[in-house]
Amino acid sequence: MDTIKMARELGRAIQADERYKAYFDAKEINDADEGLQSLIGEFNLLRQKITAEMNKGGEERNPEKIDELNTEAQSVYSQIMGNESMIMFTAAKNAMDNLIRDVSGIISLCCDGEDPDTCQIEPEPISGCASGGGCSGCGKH
Repeated sequence: MDTIKMARELGRAIQADERYKAYFDAKEINDADEGLQSLIGEFNLLRQKITAEMNKGGEERNPEKIDELNTEAQSVYSQIMGNESMIMFTAAKNAMDNLIRDVSGIISLCCDGEDPDTCQIEPEPISGCASGGGCSGCGKH
């Protein structure tokens, strides 16, 4: 049995999985959403402005401007995460990430000597939000 050949077969099985298909469909929709892409560009520019302002030294640094930029960035981020394309993409990406985590976990357990037919993946711990703790997972924040 050629392990590399089996890994390629696993790759094909992953690409045939509905979660894989949903992820790439959502990614294409996300990338084609001009409004969303505009918001992402705006958010990135705001982050650059925040970084530039924070890197200023002494009296040049303007804490009020930093606060104003942060507030604006948070508003744009909320719009991004509330966008229907982004919500669909985030859900599909989370499902894909979970699939890869589970596959990788099984492989790791087998490499540690566990029985491939019976080894169990520990569920991902929940910290804070139901998505696993990161705000990027749910689009509510």
